[in-house]
Amino acid sequence: MSKLEVIVLNEEDAKIAEGCGADRLELVSAIQEGGLTPDYHVIESVIHAVSIPVQVMLRPHSKSFTYRDPELSEMVNQVKILQQIGVRGIVFGALTIDGELDKPALEQILEAAQGQSVTFHRAIDVSNNPLNLYEELNQSNVKIDRVLTSGGKAGVFEGVMTINEMHEIEKLGGPIIMPGSGLTVENIEEIHEELRAREYHFGSGVRMDNSYLSGIDPYKMKTVKSIISN
Repeated sequence: MSKLEVIVLNEEDAKIAEGCGADRLELVSAIQEGGLTPDYHVIESVIHAVSIPVQVMLRPHSKSFTYRDPELSEMVNQVKILQQIGVRGIVFGALTIDGELDKPALEQILEAAQGQSVTFHRAIDVSNNPLNLYEELNQSNVKIDRVLTSGGKAGVFEGVMTINEMHEIEKLGGPIIMPGSGLTVENIEEIHEELRAREYHFGSGVRMDNSYLSGIDPYKMKTVKSIISN
C-alpha cells in the first residue's frame, strides 16, 4: 500500500485532506511561485488541526534554489522556530550556482533540524543530473528521508524512466523516492502500474477543476487513495 502526500495551503485544506485519507501533508504558501515557507500562524493552525504528519516548506524565495549566506542563516533560524512551534518535518533543497548539490547548505539545515523528517524537494529536477544528485544524497553522511521528484522532467509521466533508475538505488537503502508533479486521477493508475512507488505527492490533481483556486475534491482524493492502495 503506497502512501499519499497532499499539498495544502491552510487549515481547511488540511482537515479535508486528512478526512479523505491523506497520509501526510506538505504545507506551503505562494503555490503560484512553486511553494514558499508559510507564515508561522498558518503553520501552527495546521499542525494543531490534524493528527497526520505535516511537512513544512522551507524556501524563502522563488528566484532559484541557490541561497546566499544571509539567507541560509535566516533559514537555520526558521528551522529552530519551526521546532518550537511543533513542526516535525521540513521540505528543503539547495543547489550551487552550477546546478550541483549544495552539500554545505544541506548540512547546516539538517544540523538545525535535529532529527526532523526531511524531504529534498524538486530542486533535484532542475539540477544538472537528477540521477547523479540522488546518488550523492544516498552516499552522503546527511540523512534525507525522501526525495520529491519528477525525474528531471516537467511531470512524472515524462520522467518515469529516470524515476525507475532512482528506484534501483532506493532498493539498496536510498532515500524514499516520492514521485510528484502532474499526477492526476486520470494518469495515476498507469503511473502506479509502472512505478509502484512507496509514496506519491499530489497537488492540484486532487482539487476541483485541477486548480489551487478551488478546494480539495473528496472524490478525487478517495479515487487516488483506492488506486495506490492496490
